[in-house]
Amino acid sequence: MIAKLRGIVDSIYEDCCIIDVNGVGYLVSASSKTLGKLNKGAEVSLLIETIVREDSISLFGFYDAWEKEWFNTLTKVQGVGAKVCLSILSALSPSQLAQAVSAQDKSSFLRASGVGPKLAARIVTELKDKIVTIPTGDISLSDVTGNDTPQSAEPLSTAASDTVEDVISALINLGYQRLEAYKVVSKIYAENADKSVSELIRLSLKEFARKDF
Repeated sequence: MIAKLRGIVDSIYEDCCIIDVNGVGYLVSASSKTLGKLNKGAEVSLLIETIVREDSISLFGFYDAWEKEWFNTLTKVQGVGAKVCLSILSALSPSQLAQAVSAQDKSSFLRASGVGPKLAARIVTELKDKIVTIPTGDISLSDVTGNDTPQSAEPLSTAASDTVEDVISALINLGYQRLEAYKVVSKIYAENADKSVSELIRLSLKEFARKDF
């Protein structure tokens, strides 16, 4: 199995690239986010997931390990094949995926080509308790910029989860988007776990007022 390729970027296409390794060209499918980091003629090192079928051997490349972890996680969901998975990874960064799953935000997945409402619902449901951690040393600061919640936080208890959900629901009813509400409420709850739902709502609204979304 091929797990990694280091070579020269020969060609870049819409959903794949060719990596020249000592004169041998490897066709590697990749997300637009990975392809956007490549430069024709430059040396690159890509992590590879090799998928072997009866009639083909396909290589999928990833610029960093966190994206590869999400690829392996998403493809375990029924209905998410490799092509759809790359579409999701093109639409959402690893940190955005972590936030969307944690917030049970189906709408974020609808941004990906090939993902409809039913599949989006299945993804957030099946991955609800799944934590895809950041492989240490493989993620740049830009990969997690703007993420207000810990990437590998411990799951909330049932009582805490119900409280957070109550606050999020209240904010949604006030017109806020679920994902942004989740980010703010998670931050507020982490600092004020002893507060009542009404107080958490007040603090969350105060946080929204001072943040620029």
